[in-house]
Amino acid sequence: MIVMEVKTTRINAYLANLGLCSRREADVFIARGLVTINGRKAKLGDQVNPGDKVELNDKRPAPKYYVAYHKPIGVVTHSPVDDEVEISDLYKFKTRLSPVGRLDKNSHGLIILTNDGRVVKHLLSPEEHKEKEYTVRVDEHITPSFLRRMAEGMPLEDGEKTKPANTQMISDKSFRIILTEGKHHQIRRMCAISGYRVLELCRTRIMDIRLGSLKSGEGRELKDTELKKFLKNLGIEK
Repeated sequence: MIVMEVKTTRINAYLANLGLCSRREADVFIARGLVTINGRKAKLGDQVNPGDKVELNDKRPAPKYYVAYHKPIGVVTHSPVDDEVEISDLYKFKTRLSPVGRLDKNSHGLIILTNDGRVVKHLLSPEEHKEKEYTVRVDEHITPSFLRRMAEGMPLEDGEKTKPANTQMISDKSFRIILTEGKHHQIRRMCAISGYRVLELCRTRIMDIRLGSLKSGEGRELKDTELKKFLKNLGIEK
C-alpha cells in the first residue's frame, strides 16, 4: 500500500510521480481495475486528495518481451537430448524466453524468442499464412523446373502436398524460398525428392522481422515501431 500527502492530483499523474509507471501505463492499470483509492476501484480521471490511500495491485501483468535471435548451426530449439545444446544455454535474457516454432539442428537463422504465448498460435498456424523466408544452398546445379515445382507445391514422400511458395534463383546452386507453412524438415524433404542435398539452410525473415546483420548466437530485442508492426500484423494488442 502506498500513502503520500499531495495536493489534488489526477490518479495517473499520481502513480507516475511515484515512479511506478508512465501516465499511459497508469491508465492501462486503472482500466484493468488494478488501482484503488481508499479501497474503491479507481476510474480514469479520478483525483487523489491529501490523505487518500492509493493501492496498485501487485498482480500486474508481467512484461512481455520479444527477441529476434540468430540460431547457430548445431543448436536445437526444443527438447534437447543427451548433451545437445539449446538456445537458452547460449542466450541469456532478463527473463526466460521460449522459441516460437522450430528451426532444425543443422539449419541456422532467424527465430523469435518471447514470453508471450499469444504469438505461437498467430505465427505458426498455416491458416494465418505468415511468410517465412529462407536461403538454401544445394549440392547440384539448380534447374528452372525444380524451382517451378517447389513454387507450385509438390507432394512429399508421405503423400501430403506442400502449399504454393515463392522461389527465386540466387546462383547456380543456391535459391531463395518463401513459405507460409512449416512442415517438418519441409525444405530439405522437397529438395531430396528432386535429387538435391541441402548443404546450408538459413532463415532470413519472419513476416517483417529480418535477420539483417545479426551474427550467429546474437539476439536483439524488438521495440518501438518494429514491435508495434509485428504485433499488429499478428492481430495482437500490446
